[in-house]
Amino acid sequence: MRGKIMKKKVFGVLSTAVLMFGLAACTANGDANSKAEGDSSSSKAAKVLYLNNGQEPTSLDPPIGFDSVSWNALNNIMEGLTRLGKDNQPEAATAEKWDVSEDGKTYTFHIRKDAKWSNGDDVTAGDFVYAWKRLLNPDTGSSAAFLGYFIDGGEAYNTGKGSADDVKVKAVDDKTFEVTLTSPQAYFLSVIANPAFFPIDEKVAKDNPKWFAEADSYVGNGPFKLTKWDHDSRMVMKKNDNYWDADTVKLDEVDWAMVDDPNTEYQMYKTGKLDESDVPADLADQLFKEGNVKVEDQAGTYFYRFNVNMKPFDNENIRKAFAMAIDQQKMVDFVTKNKEKPAYGFVSYGFKDPSGEDFRKHNGDLVKTDVEQAKALLKKGMEEEGYDKLPEVTLTYSTSDTHKKIAEALQQMFKENLGVDVKLANMEWNVFADEQKQLKFQFSRSSFLADYADPINFLESFITGSSMNRTGWSNKEYDQLIADAKNEADESKRFDDMYKAEKILFDEMPIVPIHFYNHVYLQNDKVTGVVRHPVGYLELKWADKK
Repeated sequence: MRGKIMKKKVFGVLSTAVLMFGLAACTANGDANSKAEGDSSSSKAAKVLYLNNGQEPTSLDPPIGFDSVSWNALNNIMEGLTRLGKDNQPEAATAEKWDVSEDGKTYTFHIRKDAKWSNGDDVTAGDFVYAWKRLLNPDTGSSAAFLGYFIDGGEAYNTGKGSADDVKVKAVDDKTFEVTLTSPQAYFLSVIANPAFFPIDEKVAKDNPKWFAEADSYVGNGPFKLTKWDHDSRMVMKKNDNYWDADTVKLDEVDWAMVDDPNTEYQMYKTGKLDESDVPADLADQLFKEGNVKVEDQAGTYFYRFNVNMKPFDNENIRKAFAMAIDQQKMVDFVTKNKEKPAYGFVSYGFKDPSGEDFRKHNGDLVKTDVEQAKALLKKGMEEEGYDKLPEVTLTYSTSDTHKKIAEALQQMFKENLGVDVKLANMEWNVFADEQKQLKFQFSRSSFLADYADPINFLESFITGSSMNRTGWSNKEYDQLIADAKNEADESKRFDDMYKAEKILFDEMPIVPIHFYNHVYLQNDKVTGVVRHPVGYLELKWADKK
């Protein structure tokens, strides 16, 4: 996500953000074994799963909610042409099958006859045409629009150089959707499982442009339907009987809290008010020793962005000095304590090149902790800029306990290793995200969760002008390597381009990584079948609760 600037609690990773979930909301969750809301007359206790989303979704409008706190809900109340299966590979979903042209560029999807919206409307090819063009419409302002650039005409439309009519998506008939790509893309079927490519009921959207803002107007096509949304407090989803595969869905209801404090979340888990919990850092050692913590892979990176247009980080050597003053190993050992891998590059582990070698292992450590070198680079950078004293530096993070601890640890490292006093500032998530996009911060925290399973997704974030860049950094050679990789059919050559691009990124250091993500969580033993994809989606379609 590059634009995933926030990690969800339910994934058991980054804590969250802004508004505290009060006592009334805790009480509303009730006992984990209670019946589903509105189901008190049932002779059989309903299966209700209690989870924590951490904070209010940014938006449940698919192309706008481009972050993990929105994906929690979106991936379970909506569905694309494909869906990531239990093996993390794309499988048939709203489309029951598809045909691919000989040149690998044109896909024809056959939408299920029984694919329906939660209001009973048929899901049509026209709904996908409407949604995909809306994703690419520059007026929509979607941070995810770049994902659609592999559609012929998509980039031109999004950048104002073409029209909607030039975008090569069309409804052949009500249940047949065709898309033509700029070049064959090995990861295409994975990308379109991303919420940004979910359909939208065109009739509903045209009748009510804010259909996605409240539960009573929300229309989805996924395994669950949104039935209650108390903003900043609670969401409730119930099984969607109109879903084409409703027989597979075992849960009757999913009740989401929005708790921004890991210790409060843990206490709710211990008392049965939640079925899952993040692992609070101060209890991590004890809980890991007890053997109750579950750990799974995740494709993503916790990192910081330098604003290369603001002093002093317009100087490359000063950026490198700050980067090399950070001790990533100490950060994961003593601050986050969730057995994350320290990050010395941007692309995480788990991606194999054609030779079978892991991308991260092949490209090695591109930044390393080196205090003496950091001091020398800071001195050199200050001399280059004519500084007797370094301009004031402010590190900004979005409000959460985890982000605060990491920021304070960085502050201490900069003081001890560089002799630099760094100020800390924090703000609520939505304000933080908006101001970071507008390049208002000198130095700020970020997180990236992969939108699909390919290293190019990590690296495309930093091309010139990308909505995901948020550093002001630009490099023509880097841009060309990413463009070449996106259009390269030879996988060996494609990976070579990506290896070179990542090295350029770290040669100029507009970012500094902290750690790679993992799923670290506690889960009620009665809960089974929850799937956490490495790319960041939480799947409840197959979940069950005894």
